[in-house]
Amino acid sequence: MLKIYAGSLPPDATDEEVRQLFAAHGRVRSIDVARDIFSGKCKGFAFIQMEGHEARAAISALNGRELRGSTLRVNEERPRPARGGRRR
Repeated sequence: MLKIYAGSLPPDATDEEVRQLFAAHGRVRSIDVARDIFSGKCKGFAFIQMEGHEARAAISALNGRELRGSTLRVNEERPRPARGGRRR
């Protein structure tokens, strides 16, 4: 199972729209579109989980593709860098 990062999504992107985009390349196990807490609009990125070979096919097909004027950035999720330690 791979977790995919999809960036540069338009602000009006819906969960279903993103799901359909990735489902064309395999079974989408889960999807999490980041939303603004007040407006409910898409923050411009989402995380999608798919099986390994299907995820790689989706990444290849969708990275650089245009969606309503936005060029998508799609790649395998990378761990976030560690933030500073605890203050004393």
